[in-house]
Amino acid sequence: MESSQLHSVDSVQVKELEKPDPPTASAVSHQSLEEPKEHAITAPLVQKVEDSAGNKGTVDSVDRDAELARVVSEKRLALIKAWEESEKTKAENRQENLERKKVEYAEKMKNKIADIHRSAEEKRAMVEAQKREEFIEFEETAAKFRSSGRTPAKFFACFKA
Repeated sequence: MESSQLHSVDSVQVKELEKPDPPTASAVSHQSLEEPKEHAITAPLVQKVEDSAGNKGTVDSVDRDAELARVVSEKRLALIKAWEESEKTKAENRQENLERKKVEYAEKMKNKIADIHRSAEEKRAMVEAQKREEFIEFEETAAKFRSSGRTPAKFFACFKA
């Protein structure tokens, strides 16, 4: 007799798993009378699995929305960070350009000063050379006057009578 009850319970379990429709109230009361303790324990588990599968769509949807929000937030933060890095780079480049221009200008001024000093040295050398030529000329003229015994007319013009 027990085997027939087990067989009928097994068939009820199989029918229950195969049926997608929910059992009616009379069938539930009839099944609960015939169910062994094992089935009573597994039934809530099956219900929990089904419930979690039913809620899984909403959970997946919420998870997907949260994931999309996180991705959008990360993308926004990445764009902000990229902009910040770009601005920092621009500022550094501006500073480097100013420093480079400052160094170039200082080099240009040094070159200009060197050119001025060189041209001044050249002019001094030319003036010095002219001065030496004039002294040589005066010495030659003085030597001529000494050898001839005459006095220069221009120098003593005020003393000539």
